[in-house]
Amino acid sequence: MPGVLPAGEPVPVDGSLPAAATRAVGASGFGVYVHVPFCASRCGYCDFNTYTAAELGGGASRETYADTVLAELTLAARVLGDTPPSRVDTVFVGGGTPTLLPPDDLARILDGIDRVWGLAADVEVTTEANPESVGPATLKELRSAGYTRISLGMQSAASGVLAVLDRTHRPGRAVEAAVEAREAGFDHVNLDLIYGTPGERAEDFAASLDQVVAAGADHVSAYALIVEDGTRLAARMRRGELPYPSDDVAADRYLAAEAALGAAGFSWYEVSNWARSGAARCRHNLLYWTGADWWGLGPGAHSHVGGVRWWNVKHPTAYAKRLADGRSPGLAREVLTPDEAYTEDVMLRLRLADGLPLAALDDAGRAAAARAVADGLLAAPAHAAGRAVLTLRGRLLADAVVRDLLP
Repeated sequence: MPGVLPAGEPVPVDGSLPAAATRAVGASGFGVYVHVPFCASRCGYCDFNTYTAAELGGGASRETYADTVLAELTLAARVLGDTPPSRVDTVFVGGGTPTLLPPDDLARILDGIDRVWGLAADVEVTTEANPESVGPATLKELRSAGYTRISLGMQSAASGVLAVLDRTHRPGRAVEAAVEAREAGFDHVNLDLIYGTPGERAEDFAASLDQVVAAGADHVSAYALIVEDGTRLAARMRRGELPYPSDDVAADRYLAAEAALGAAGFSWYEVSNWARSGAARCRHNLLYWTGADWWGLGPGAHSHVGGVRWWNVKHPTAYAKRLADGRSPGLAREVLTPDEAYTEDVMLRLRLADGLPLAALDDAGRAAAARAVADGLLAAPAHAAGRAVLTLRGRLLADAVVRDLLP
């Protein structure tokens, strides 16, 4: 997981949760996130909880990783033993590069989740993948194992941009992998883009968008480059080797994405995400954005059940050792206060195309929403119908709009 883990109270050795948190597990949906921390190489912009073989040291390996994750799943089953979710609606395997694990291991993890909690008949099962880590054979194996959706890290179609980001796949490989995934029978294919990289030209990003559309993907995630402390990219910028990203350029790129994707039949449903249809939306991420429950398996993974949020130890070796010792890998947890839950609900739901009911805001928030309509940041028709929905200009200033709506 990205960033520095927040402070919190210790997680009990057995991983148990307060009784109040488990009274209605999965009432608003239940997902499982599986973190795979392995990467063949580290990208210069990445500060996620990932490790190359040289960085891992002893005590953790790809070969035993599936068994370690299944051990945490056994613990999770005990914790929710008397109050399990009625079904698992979504599974998302992220990383890192999950497809560095053999397809058989990814299949075993999915089968374990099914045996413990049961997969819904229409379950959405996603794996992330780097384009060079999959091919026609592995994609067919993953599809046969029950994976329905794949998210490929394309980032850019321009070789110069990929070089700045330290991406190792060649330009064009992501498009090839997307086509191969479709041919393997995946229901949904996402391509990830990053815009605003130093040296990226407008025509570079336009070409990336054109290739995404041509690849037949039905979902696109596009994010402005964020320079994280401690990364190689940040160090290069501090030394003056590269300029820092420009907010104005990022806004121009976002508008270009909206125009190109809209013309190709995509619609935004979250500020950074577009889909060709309602069925193509990422249901797992929607669970996060709407405050549902999920269990995160793996080092550094976060979970949320009934207003309790916790996170695992970050290093794979420490994670494996805790489970081998019969202990929860949870590092710390927090119980959200009503004010914290309200803030997160407003912050996340406002980023969705559905927005949020004005009735969910307090008096000051509703007054701020009216001002935002007058400023062209919230849509007037939706406001008249009782909802706060961002306009295109509002999406560019989403964080500022959220701040105005909150106490």
